[in-house]
Amino acid sequence: MAYKRKSWQEKLADNKGLPKVCRIDDSKPKRWGAGTFVIPAPAEVDELMRRVPQGKLTTIDHLREALAKRHGTTMACPLTTGIFAWIAAHASAEAASEGKQGTTPYWRTLKSKGELNPKYPGGVEPLSQRLAAEGHLVLQKGKRHFVKDYAAALFGEF
Repeated sequence: MAYKRKSWQEKLADNKGLPKVCRIDDSKPKRWGAGTFVIPAPAEVDELMRRVPQGKLTTIDHLREALAKRHGTTMACPLTTGIFAWIAAHASAEAASEGKQGTTPYWRTLKSKGELNPKYPGGVEPLSQRLAAEGHLVLQKGKRHFVKDYAAALFGEF
């Protein structure tokens, strides 16, 4: 029997028992500090990304802050939050290609310091075009791309 690969939308919907709150143990790198962290559910990350209105932006770090606040933890896992934002982006593009309306505006979610995520669907060029259409200026620094003055356009509290 052939294995059927999950669609991006199926991956987004598969919460795998998440969210999960864990204690930060002493074996973790010191940069994690002490306390607790949440491993969010993919749908939670998508839900926050959907809230960012046209003309506004967010970053993975801001999503992590909102998730930590929501779950009463010290922090949200940076690795899974980033992975789930990537899954949400691909699920959104997949849904849009099927003609679905109201998909997640993933191009408004940036990496740290306003950097575009080249792993989002289509890469940097279509992200730059979408952001420019919403009034943002994208600058290239070496091989990386950043939204100029992104902090001024950050979406408020989630």
